[in-house]
Amino acid sequence: MKGYFRILRYVMRFRRLAMLNLLFNILYALFNLFSILTLIPFLQVIFNSMPVAEEAPELGLNIGDLLGYVNYHFGTYVAENGQTQGLMMVCIFIIIIFILKNFCRYMALFFLAPLRNGVVRELRQNIFERMLILPLSYFSEKRKGDIIARMTTDVNEVEWSIMNTLESTFRDPLTILFFLTAMLMLSPQLTLFVLVMLPLMGIVIGRIGKTLKRKSGKAQEQLGLLLSIIEESLTGLRIIKAFNAERYQKGKFSRENKAHAQLLTSVLNRRELSSPLSETLAIFVVAAVLWYGGSLVISGESVLTGEIFIGYIVIFANLINPAKSFANSYYYIQRGTASIERIEGILDAPIDIKEDLNAVSLKGFEHTIEYRDVSFNYSEDTRVLHNINLKIEKGKMVAVVGPSGSGKSTMADLLARFYDVTEGAILIDGHNLKSLRTTSLRNQLGIVSQDPILFNDSVFNNIAFGVDHPDRDQVIQAAKVANAHEFIMKLEHGYDTFIGDRGSKLSGGERQRLTIARAIYKNPPILILDEATSSLDTESEKLVQDALFKLMQNRTSVVIAHRLSTIQFADEIIVMQDGHIVERGNHTALISRKGLYAKLVEMQAF
Repeated sequence: MKGYFRILRYVMRFRRLAMLNLLFNILYALFNLFSILTLIPFLQVIFNSMPVAEEAPELGLNIGDLLGYVNYHFGTYVAENGQTQGLMMVCIFIIIIFILKNFCRYMALFFLAPLRNGVVRELRQNIFERMLILPLSYFSEKRKGDIIARMTTDVNEVEWSIMNTLESTFRDPLTILFFLTAMLMLSPQLTLFVLVMLPLMGIVIGRIGKTLKRKSGKAQEQLGLLLSIIEESLTGLRIIKAFNAERYQKGKFSRENKAHAQLLTSVLNRRELSSPLSETLAIFVVAAVLWYGGSLVISGESVLTGEIFIGYIVIFANLINPAKSFANSYYYIQRGTASIERIEGILDAPIDIKEDLNAVSLKGFEHTIEYRDVSFNYSEDTRVLHNINLKIEKGKMVAVVGPSGSGKSTMADLLARFYDVTEGAILIDGHNLKSLRTTSLRNQLGIVSQDPILFNDSVFNNIAFGVDHPDRDQVIQAAKVANAHEFIMKLEHGYDTFIGDRGSKLSGGERQRLTIARAIYKNPPILILDEATSSLDTESEKLVQDALFKLMQNRTSVVIAHRLSTIQFADEIIVMQDGHIVERGNHTALISRKGLYAKLVEMQAF
């Protein structure tokens, strides 16, 4: 139930609404009880057995004193005005009680709606904010579809399974408490018998609830796997068609879809069992109470009269619905708890990239970037970088080349602090990255990657991404420098054109030029270009290359490239192999050494 109490902590953020909901639920439970208690004087009038005391009893706080007080005055009224008038008085009183009861019911729901929706909104917001600050390593270990499932279907499950039962979780126990108190006042002996019978229902319901929670967790995990297959299929639809793999992908999805349907059917069967099971158990208890209570009335050994026993049975019968509702709530909570535990997997995921309490802001870049004895592991078994030592002076262009898997992109990711070094340190102007505020560090960086990351928004908003109040003239100027202005103006709405999911309405070269325009608009002192032209055709590469040269002017640049023609004019070229720096120097010097760099150039020329 730890997850359920976590949800209640969200409820406390809306404590005013919660208190108002609780107040009207208390009033509803009281009026609900009073509406049933009025049955006793009604029956007494019908059967002409209204007792009239000689003296008015004192009005006490317990239900016995209250009933005695009401009976005295009502009995006096009936004796003076006759049974017909007494019956009219009871009916009017019943109408008033029912109006007040339903008014309180509406007001409780009125205050519950913003409370329930507010909790779900806060939960979604917290998950999304947590997702944004989690390290990239978390997402490399998880399926995207599973993460999406936790943020969507699991939150919806919490909304339907827990928030829909939130009111009954508090209202029904109050109703049960008030009703049991009234029953205890009417007949302590019969009520003790009831209290022995009810726990037997709870034991059976609790055992089924545990099974439901376990099955619900498996069903949500299976749904995450389904969403992963959907996400992968949408992303790789071109490849699926090209390799005629539709049948293979269809079969894969069909197997997982069938498994999810079977799990969900099992969950629903157990959930739907709650209502008939609790009702069946309840009727056994009712039958036992009727037999035992009837025996007490017939024997005359109890203070129970026929009218009071009928009223008692009506109260008990009305106790079954809130007890049944509370039992059903337990089923729903068990199912929702499985979703909460999956959500907590995101909310409680460790954040490896932590800022020092005394972290300082990096105001600008003045001197050098230094990799000092840097080693890095993605996992305990795999070391990606080994004792890297490198200094990059301000204004210089340093290129990092080497075979795939040699650690080039990892070096760039460490500079942006997407990951922390395992050993050693990276310093900017003498400041260890770990001692800097992450936002101030990344303010100094502009990144253009091999895969252009664009958003389903306008061209303008993609170029000015992350800026609160962008200047339109500066955005246009950045697009011109990136050789993007001309094709942007040919779009249907120019800079206000929406470019589709991941920029799908644009060509590869156009997408890349937009990311360069974004970097130009940011105007950072340090650039990281991660194979920014490797996936382009020759014509697009020429336009992008020209834009990159403009972008790199008067900036410190770290260029990672497969196409060696793009980095011939670098001030220094770092050649990587298996996580080590094996060669370094300018293009001419490295060619003359006839080492790995010369072989790479020769292979590309061939």
